[in-house]
Amino acid sequence: MSKGTSIKDAIKIWVGSIAARVPEEKNPGTPSSEATIVKLISMQPFIVKMDASLAALAKCELSVSLVQILSLGRNYIKKIEGLDAVADTLEELWISYNQIERLNGIECCKKLKVLYASNNKIKAWDGITSLQALPAFEEVLLMGNPLEEKCTADGNWISEMSKKFPALKKLDGKMIIREEEVEEAKE
Repeated sequence: MSKGTSIKDAIKIWVGSIAARVPEEKNPGTPSSEATIVKLISMQPFIVKMDASLAALAKCELSVSLVQILSLGRNYIKKIEGLDAVADTLEELWISYNQIERLNGIECCKKLKVLYASNNKIKAWDGITSLQALPAFEEVLLMGNPLEEKCTADGNWISEMSKKFPALKKLDGKMIIREEEVEEAKE
């Protein structure tokens, strides 16, 4: 397997090929720091490393300083890093179908509400504890990770996640209904 692509390398590839390939780009041949649209779609080899190079896209119409949803699914990312550039605005992170074992590096995203991280390689509870540092966190998709599969087989996935993340409202696409909410509804 090839070594893969970092965000930094993906931007370089985009800059090198923009003038020749995409007529709908507003500013063909413009450096990434001045471009208003940057598309890092279907990179080959896959993007495998997140890094702080996202900050170089300062003038994008959807500037990194305004990014609310970041979708990096179906790559070969092993480690979450470089999110500082979007930490103040990021509300949703879509990183399913990667090679992530731990969600460390996500704790800087204080506005993060939604995390889609299904089908990764998260094996243990310590792989998701960094989510506890997120005050706005309310929805997560973790299906297809070894931790979820084991706990679901043991019959304690929903109860354990509810205990560990009391503000969680939606788990793996389903609303979480807690006993105290049922009691309040009866009254």
